[in-house]
Amino acid sequence: MSHQDDIIIPTVMPPLAPELRWKRNLPSSAALQWLGAGWKDFWTAPGPSIAYGVLIFALSAIIIGCLFRFGWDYILFPALAGFMVVGPILAVGLYEKSRRLAAGEPVSLMGMIFVRPASGPQILFTGVLLCLLMLVWMRAAVIVYALFFGLTPFPGLDHVGQMLFTTPTGWAMLVVGGAIGALFASFSFAISMFSIPMLLDKRVDALTAMGTSTALVWYNLRALLPWGMIVLALFLASLATGLLGLIIVFPLIGHGTWHAYQAAKLD
Repeated sequence: MSHQDDIIIPTVMPPLAPELRWKRNLPSSAALQWLGAGWKDFWTAPGPSIAYGVLIFALSAIIIGCLFRFGWDYILFPALAGFMVVGPILAVGLYEKSRRLAAGEPVSLMGMIFVRPASGPQILFTGVLLCLLMLVWMRAAVIVYALFFGLTPFPGLDHVGQMLFTTPTGWAMLVVGGAIGALFASFSFAISMFSIPMLLDKRVDALTAMGTSTALVWYNLRALLPWGMIVLALFLASLATGLLGLIIVFPLIGHGTWHAYQAAKLD
């Protein structure tokens, strides 16, 4: 036997999922309980949460400004919808604050920005996947527009409403685009709702976390559908304020999502 036959080559494996038990059939009233718990976390040491919301608002304003600066305003609406796809990964710091409050640990803005997830770099994999999903959605939205309006240039924000809501072609595009957008939104919601908090909290690999999140959403639709509608309504309210509402709404949703994750655990 050669010396090479005696060599054992170690293989670096991703962290294994912990043995966790999860709840099924959470009541529809749970969504309001999560929102209330998120509101409580927001006003417990509110400074870091407000500062975090300001950062999210500033980032959103910069991105929108760049879209107009480089003449990419035609993807503004898909980009706003895509914000909800990557929102869960941007809320990691808010999950961390809620975790620290529950553990009786000190809370600070720096601690919310420079988070050390229990899963290590696995959480980055999920974040990259969500970003790619957002880019695919934006490309799909452009293709849908081209299928219905061909090479017609984007008319600008001043006239896009008239084009979409007063023509049969516009209505058809809204129906098809809305259906496709709903599929993207449902998929991203399912894989990220519980996976990001789980990756922050537990030593688990990204694929297991996303698969577990999808199963939890499926088995708790009674609670998750109202929660999804609450999130959508709050986001639309933020849009109505020129995104200023994100300063309050984004931390509120982030803290509430952490409590949804905690409510789904049996251990």
